[in-house]
Amino acid sequence: MTTELAYRNSSIAGASPIGLMVVLFDTLVGDFRRAAIAIRKNDIEARCKELNHAALVLGRLESWIDLKNGGESAQNLALFYASIRLKMMEAAAAKSEELLNAQIETILHVRSAWQQLDTCPSPRSEEHTS
Repeated sequence: MTTELAYRNSSIAGASPIGLMVVLFDTLVGDFRRAAIAIRKNDIEARCKELNHAALVLGRLESWIDLKNGGESAQNLALFYASIRLKMMEAAAAKSEELLNAQIETILHVRSAWQQLDTCPSPRSEEHTS
């Protein structure tokens, strides 16, 4: 078992829904990093494998969006994922490591915001500690 897989498995165990989302963001970043390396090495098979997996991860993230009840936040998240998917396809077509790296930075920024939400105590838990 790779170190990354062990980390992912331990992160999933007992994770909150937001924590699971953070894990998927981590997975997406890993896929993009490995695809960027494959582009640099001109390894078409590895690039395709990593970007195909990234597309599956994006699909999972998109499937969690409740557009009917989620309001503007859900719409913004759907647009964010669509933008990431579009840039991923552009990077694949252009064989652009730079485009993937730019998306990694964007994903990490959004991931950070989700992680902060996941570590903030909920108002209910604060009521019980008072």
